[in-house]
Amino acid sequence: MKETLGAEATHVPRQENPREQSEELLSAALQYAEDRHWDVVPGTWLETGEGAGAPRCSCGDTACHAPGAHPARRDWKAAATASATTLRRMWSKHPRAAVLLPTGRAFDVVDVAESAGCLALARLERVRTELGPVAATPDRRMYFFVLPGATPKVIDGLHALGYASSAALDLAVRAEGDWAAAPPTRFATSGPVQWIRRPTVSNAYLPDVAELISTLAYACGRERVGARRSA
Repeated sequence: MKETLGAEATHVPRQENPREQSEELLSAALQYAEDRHWDVVPGTWLETGEGAGAPRCSCGDTACHAPGAHPARRDWKAAATASATTLRRMWSKHPRAAVLLPTGRAFDVVDVAESAGCLALARLERVRTELGPVAATPDRRMYFFVLPGATPKVIDGLHALGYASSAALDLAVRAEGDWAAAPPTRFATSGPVQWIRRPTVSNAYLPDVAELISTLAYACGRERVGARRSA
């Protein structure tokens, strides 16, 4: 498997200086916009205070659910753009901002637990299924990038397989009105989002989720059963 993380992989934060991090974030944002024509929007960022305290989210919420990795403004949907000029201006104001990709436009994202995602990815690659980009987050989730309009197809596919809902499988679709944090965005002190299968010319055409749902459902169901048995 190319660039695949094992189910027991861990995310180790890499030490970088702030300038290098800022340059890496802007470079990634521009690449997504220019190479894939994806809309991008800057999100929140991590702020460090004096002392050895953990970094805080720029939103100011001490109980933030996604420190440094969520939209920073209410109009983020309208602000998202594929204009390189606009993105440079945005990151010049907040150079440490997270790189967020609005879903439901050029793609949707199927969000599953990392252990299930690794199993599904291995099976899909074994039978040479055409896949799009796949990312792993430091909170042990995996994102499968698919064509927009995935939600009704996932619902129909799961019903056909005998599943009442996606919630029972810990499987979710990020579609219109949602977003996905993209590499190299960092989640607090946990580390960065990473590509398992990078966006390349070879996966420029995204798969229809109908081609993946059976394998994803199988992997998610197997992992859920295994978790219950070990509890």
